[in-house]
Amino acid sequence: MEAVVAEEEEAADEWLLQSLCLYTDLHAFELQAPTRLIEWARGNRVCVAGYGQSGGNEILLLLPPPTLQAKETQGLCPERDFKVECGGFSNRPVYSLKHVPDTSLLVTSGPPDSSLQVWQVSAEDSDVIKAVSAIPTENGTGQPWAKIATISAKAPWVLHGSRLNSVQVTEVESRKNVYTAASRNSEELSGLAFLDCNTLLLCCAKGQLCLADLRQPRSPLAAASVPSAPCGERWCMGVGRGPQGSDSSSQPVARLSSGGLLTLTDVRKTSESLASAKCRVPPPGSGAEFLCVSWAPALEGCLAVSGFDGTVHVYDVRSWDSSGREAEPIFIHKGHAFGGAGSSGDPPLVTAHTWHPQKPRTLLSAASDGSLHVWDWVQPCGKCG
Repeated sequence: MEAVVAEEEEAADEWLLQSLCLYTDLHAFELQAPTRLIEWARGNRVCVAGYGQSGGNEILLLLPPPTLQAKETQGLCPERDFKVECGGFSNRPVYSLKHVPDTSLLVTSGPPDSSLQVWQVSAEDSDVIKAVSAIPTENGTGQPWAKIATISAKAPWVLHGSRLNSVQVTEVESRKNVYTAASRNSEELSGLAFLDCNTLLLCCAKGQLCLADLRQPRSPLAAASVPSAPCGERWCMGVGRGPQGSDSSSQPVARLSSGGLLTLTDVRKTSESLASAKCRVPPPGSGAEFLCVSWAPALEGCLAVSGFDGTVHVYDVRSWDSSGREAEPIFIHKGHAFGGAGSSGDPPLVTAHTWHPQKPRTLLSAASDGSLHVWDWVQPCGKCG
């Protein structure tokens, strides 16, 4: 046992030494409780929230370190921590949180049902995030927690649903129903997104993709399966931005399976795969609960995956083909893996990650031990970006 501990300490020391060369910036912050979400809000603020089952889960709006807010790296900076700007408490676990663009509203979801909670980030003279309303769902009791996405193109809307036959768009402030999907398929959802103000993309836990048009509410939803997908695996999706000036139909979609398979799809042909690869990852230690894939908003052809262990892998997909062979990551963030065991005694597991909206190689990641990291890796010659 002592030998194992000594080995782990040696590996952590070695990583710490290597990190001086691997990162342009690396900030570590300890949250009071772990979060399974990291959401950008107005003014480059970051939202996190607890997901404990016992209630009293904090929702926090954090002000990032100045180096993260600056457009260019400013050298040494005395302020290296996040600062809590305001907060509130949820009496239920917060599994998902989305900021409503151009407003001070947040929408959250989590067990024990598929209802949503709406929150107001108070004015500058207050440090409170207060609950303002709830959006109940028909037959929501006993259903899985709702996946959510927000948009403010026509009005503040939230897209939500836990299954394919429960997908709705609701106006956040009036709680008026804008759209209800026409489907009898009760497949569980793993994710959903607005491609634009009229087009929705839905991803089922078994990997099927589904497009919906708000202008055609009576059109039945048809789910396209993952080509040659292994059975029994759970999937999640990440939607990227298309080339500048392009329409929503050119947005790339990545799907990640609990077995580590990554497939890239064109939303115009959801039944076909553009490319696929196998990630070099262990089986997820949480039953794929924290599986996450996301596209870099400011770095062409790059995406990140997490949820398998205490690491975040970054890939450049521009040279991928349809062979499905193992892909080599261009960077692996191992910082959470060396944080020590969490309260359960298990090694930390990455629960969420997100890219900085403007800084190309900067990511935020969180783990089950309450650690929150901000990191910007050093660009090797000839790699992504």
